[in-house]
Amino acid sequence: MRPCRDTDITASAVLQAIEEFDKRGRDAFLETHRFGRARRYLLEHDGKFYDSKAIVGVAHGYLDGQEVLEASEFSGGGGHAVSLLRQLGFTVVEEAASAS
Repeated sequence: MRPCRDTDITASAVLQAIEEFDKRGRDAFLETHRFGRARRYLLEHDGKFYDSKAIVGVAHGYLDGQEVLEASEFSGGGGHAVSLLRQLGFTVVEEAASAS
């Protein structure tokens, strides 16, 4: 398992992952990177909702010399992905129904 430190992922990498999500669409983005739909936490950006764990995993792949993290390599909950996104200044909400 490759370590994913909170200091690895940048706001710029998150924005690149969001851009990819928007271009591909939710289902294709999740399928391509082998992530499931968010169960609880969604990243909210510019009035749209994104699967927070998938965004963090894909953002890691936008860092120099890094690859997309697999879902099994890190936690998507409040202790990791959500905390990281909030530290970077992003809004994360706790209602998966918003993404429907």
